[in-house]
Amino acid sequence: MYKKFAQMLFSATGALVLQATAATAGWVSYGETNPITSRNSTWECQRTQSVSTNVEVQVCTVRSASGTDVQGAIIVWNNNTYLYSTNARMTVYYEYGNVRGDWSCRWSGVAAHSWSVCFGSTFAARGYRYSTEGYANGKYLGTTWYN
Repeated sequence: MYKKFAQMLFSATGALVLQATAATAGWVSYGETNPITSRNSTWECQRTQSVSTNVEVQVCTVRSASGTDVQGAIIVWNNNTYLYSTNARMTVYYEYGNVRGDWSCRWSGVAAHSWSVCFGSTFAARGYRYSTEGYANGKYLGTTWYN
């Protein structure tokens, strides 16, 4: 059921969708559609972790198909028969520890048997190596690197 995530969220014009501003990130609900395999960008994700019974999460660094844009993301899969409440936080770094941005998604309900993603702001990649460190419901999810 859980696949290694490898695609990304794009608008109809092919541009990476901006899902957040400043320090507030935004939740996007995908229903029963895996948000990553349904899009064209590349995701580099940490291993899937459980934050509750039947609730799986991953922290990811996402690069647009063109390679020009980057953003952080926290993916949540709720495989329960009821709504699951969660929050998320991420920090995106470039070139070994330089902070590019810090974003958080406020508490939100993830519907039963559905995917939701907390996206940080989109920014120009500029050829740097990026990483995203994340948390969901206070649980550390690790750091993922994208070259």
